Amino acid sequence: MTTQQAESPSWINDASRRRSLAHLARHTVDVAVVGGGITGAGVALDAVSRGLSVALIESNDFASGTSGYSSKLVHGGLRYLARMDFGVAWESAVERRWLMSRIAPHLVRPLGFVIPDSRGAPALGGLAAGAGVVLYDVLRRFSGLGSNVLPRPQLLSSQATAALAPALNPGQLRRGFLYWDGQLVDDARLVLGVLRTAAAHGAHMVRDVKATALGATSIDAVDTRTGAQLQIKARTVVNASGVWAAELERNLAVTPSRGTHLVVRSERLGNPHAAHTVAVPGHFGRYVFVLPQATGVVYIGLTDEEDRLADGHRPQVPEHDVDFLLDVVNTTLAVPLTRADIVGTFAGLRPLVRAADAGKSSETADISRRHLVRDVPGEPITVVGGKLTTYRRMAQDAVDAATARLAVDQLSRTRTLPLVGAAPREELDAVDAPARLVAKYGTEAVTVYRLQQQDARLARPLFEGTEITGAELLFGVRAEGASSVEDLLERRTRLALVPDDAAKARATAEEILELGTGMGDDSDITAGSTAGEGSAE
Repeated sequence: MTTQQAESPSWINDASRRRSLAHLARHTVDVAVVGGGITGAGVALDAVSRGLSVALIESNDFASGTSGYSSKLVHGGLRYLARMDFGVAWESAVERRWLMSRIAPHLVRPLGFVIPDSRGAPALGGLAAGAGVVLYDVLRRFSGLGSNVLPRPQLLSSQATAALAPALNPGQLRRGFLYWDGQLVDDARLVLGVLRTAAAHGAHMVRDVKATALGATSIDAVDTRTGAQLQIKARTVVNASGVWAAELERNLAVTPSRGTHLVVRSERLGNPHAAHTVAVPGHFGRYVFVLPQATGVVYIGLTDEEDRLADGHRPQVPEHDVDFLLDVVNTTLAVPLTRADIVGTFAGLRPLVRAADAGKSSETADISRRHLVRDVPGEPITVVGGKLTTYRRMAQDAVDAATARLAVDQLSRTRTLPLVGAAPREELDAVDAPARLVAKYGTEAVTVYRLQQQDARLARPLFEGTEITGAELLFGVRAEGASSVEDLLERRTRLALVPDDAAKARATAEEILELGTGMGDDSDITAGSTAGEGSAE
């Protein structure tokens, strides 16, 4: 099998890991970051793009915690408007603008949301929903995001509502309201894009290194692959470890909130063309979302329950979460879903920072999604809370604190810094590769497509019923840091969200993992396209 091309500076793999560990054993960096989710990745990119030397460590695979198990939305915060949390709504709308227009237009696309107005519901509720949608669009306009990216909202007839969301009970529909928001092709791909862009700028990205103790200028850690004890020296340390932040910062109060999703086949819901929302009875401003995916499945979520005992990497989905989501969504469906329709489930833990007076409410849904930067002299900087959409602003605030400590006068550049693979829509449309690959890899689709063309085994779908090929798995190993079959199936492809699909792909994934990890430090399977790398400069 011939797969030889030159390795890119943005690639993260076992060889880059060895080089980074060797460098960190001999050098002190300006900023050391703990946590390889979206917040830590954002901190690393913000810092390195300001000219600082950066190292990031992650105890497991990148995006293996909360950041890989979200609803995969980049949204302006309609629910926050409903709860009168205007600050979070505005910040979300502004960050959505940068993600969709400059940072990652290849990974975020418009998704229509239908709010059904049921005949049995009070007319005042429908009017309130319509007013909320109009206000939401005002936020979109003031944020600077044009209607050519996110269209204006519409009032829908009952027939149009049913056409967009065929599973809705047409007999219940009075009308519908359509608004638009951003949907990620994959949340884990956003994390990898941010990490790899930071690597392209010179940051050291090291997975499978677990922090055991943090100081203001050092991290004690262990290499979980070898058991070796490590000490990473830095001028500033940033704790961005999410739901684990309080384990490394004892003075922090973090409330883990479990967000569960169900996975069903799209055809079971009539292959919807838009998402739809279902109000949770008795909880104003709280909704369950029915979210169609390009992969032929629909996610139904999500819950919002405190869970202090769950494993942050693999939270279990309790039966009462399944019952809750089915009960709520079935209030709107013509043919109710049953447990037999569920082909997978997943959950993530949100790291929520509870306010001092939060004891007034026992529900995590009532805790603000604002983020916190804790900057105490003589201690690490900690950034926690927030939401995926606002990761860039969280990172900017954390690095502002770091540069103040370092007496460095450099402002953040990340609002308009494209990720690897990013390009304007007209350039993406012209990429010489299948549209499905462009939607996943942007301009780097050329590299993956050339791998497919080099060997028929890499061009074949992993199993009948999927379009994912062996070339995508090989790219995941050689460029995106995957080092196990689980990495490939759970985060580089998301096949594990449907366990039956993952089982069909496992044998091929094992073969390609062996191929990818056996190529050695000087192997060369990449970067036939320079466009993706140029976007990171």
